[in-house]
Amino acid sequence: MGHVRTALYNFLLAKGRGGAYILRIEDTDVERSTPESLSAILAALRWLGLDWDEGPDVGGPCAPYLQSERYEHYRRAAEGLLNSGAAYPCFCTPGELDAEREEAHKRKEAYRYSGRCRGLDCGEARRRMDAGEPHAVRFAIPEGETAWVEPTQRGRVSFSNADIEDFILWRGPSVTEGHPLYNFTVTVDDVAMRITHVLRGDDHISNTPKQILLYRAMGAEPPVFIHMPMILGPDRQKLSKRHGATSLAEFRRLGYLPEGLVNYLALLGWNEGTERELYALDELTAAFSTERISNTAAVFDYDKCRYINGEHLRRLAVERRAELAFPYINEELDTVKRGFTESEQNLIWGLQEGKLDHNKPGWSRFVDIVDRIGDRAKLLSDYVFYVRPFYLAPKDYDPEAVKKVLSKGGVTASLTEARRLFEKTDLDHDTLEAAFRAKAEELGLGLGKLVQPVRVALTGGTVGIGLFETVVLLGREETLARIDACLGFIGGR
Repeated sequence: MGHVRTALYNFLLAKGRGGAYILRIEDTDVERSTPESLSAILAALRWLGLDWDEGPDVGGPCAPYLQSERYEHYRRAAEGLLNSGAAYPCFCTPGELDAEREEAHKRKEAYRYSGRCRGLDCGEARRRMDAGEPHAVRFAIPEGETAWVEPTQRGRVSFSNADIEDFILWRGPSVTEGHPLYNFTVTVDDVAMRITHVLRGDDHISNTPKQILLYRAMGAEPPVFIHMPMILGPDRQKLSKRHGATSLAEFRRLGYLPEGLVNYLALLGWNEGTERELYALDELTAAFSTERISNTAAVFDYDKCRYINGEHLRRLAVERRAELAFPYINEELDTVKRGFTESEQNLIWGLQEGKLDHNKPGWSRFVDIVDRIGDRAKLLSDYVFYVRPFYLAPKDYDPEAVKKVLSKGGVTASLTEARRLFEKTDLDHDTLEAAFRAKAEELGLGLGKLVQPVRVALTGGTVGIGLFETVVLLGREETLARIDACLGFIGGR
């Protein structure tokens, strides 16, 4: 989710200021970069509505946008830095570097490359390179301090150059072989693509002085850097699977809307300075400013995320909610279909050749159910729970419901009285409610004592949409059959 928030903040800044939003794929790690992973990234961003102006599939003035296709750019830049003296070849062997690390460990010091190859005579270094001696390319860190000012609550950040080692730009055996490393490739690309702003997680902050020095060595003005605080779990530890869903795919599978996720993620580290919580993407774009980005870690509140998603769900027309919820019902309640002929399934679900048909009676009923669920559903997957009783009679009863409701004294009498009411009362919400209130008063019971056993009998549990709405949707015959089944369950215990 940290990556998604980073993509979102870059989008909001670019679009809010009339800039270009650029998608660059940093795929020089060939083991982790696959066509499938690229497709997943593109699909995820598009699902969120974060469309890019330049990128690998849409092109642009700075193509290509895959780093794996930009190696010639990196070679030329590395040669340029070597020729200017801003970088130098490092002929140290792995064994020599290991020995340096071991010495630092013995001194109980953090290891930093000694710079032994930095002092080599330029002519000698060039002869050894031309002779094919394996080498890496290191950047020569200048003396002084590297600082920048972020237009956020973080403000000025500075690093002493003495604390930055001569880092590797290109891992050997030479500039014509081997491969370039992260800090080098992104800086070369930023210069080529005229990047003006970089928003990223504050775990990158130690990379920034290195990149700023590289920009200057290449004669370019560094972009504005903005580092966002980490996203933590409710226990204020790094967000991980033990807290719940952490990937966009998981949130999507659970039934979050892109509008809901975008809204919530925008608030993790930023606010407009008001109490407002609900935004559409275009409203976020208009309101977003880097000055309001926080400098403290954000805690991912799953309940708050569900709430905001539920508010966006409620904004949708009921037909649209039903359309979005149907795939979850169709997948999770596959057992409902078993035992029905295809024509019966089409009638029940409102299908025509496996697709939704808004003219089918079954579809109208499904939409009515979704409408009555109202704001109880916060995620699309929540509809599975609320819809289930209308297509599948309970085979089992929730153990807590059995303990707290069906095991209590007088429950058989309550169900029997309710059954009589359903036999003779018009199945209209207000009529049923009036009849139950009158019967409860007659029996000297609270309304809940009469209603709760019926709810358990009809749905298998104690949570659902209103009882009388449930009865209207189920119809008289099904309601009576489920009460009889529950009475049989109680009698058989």
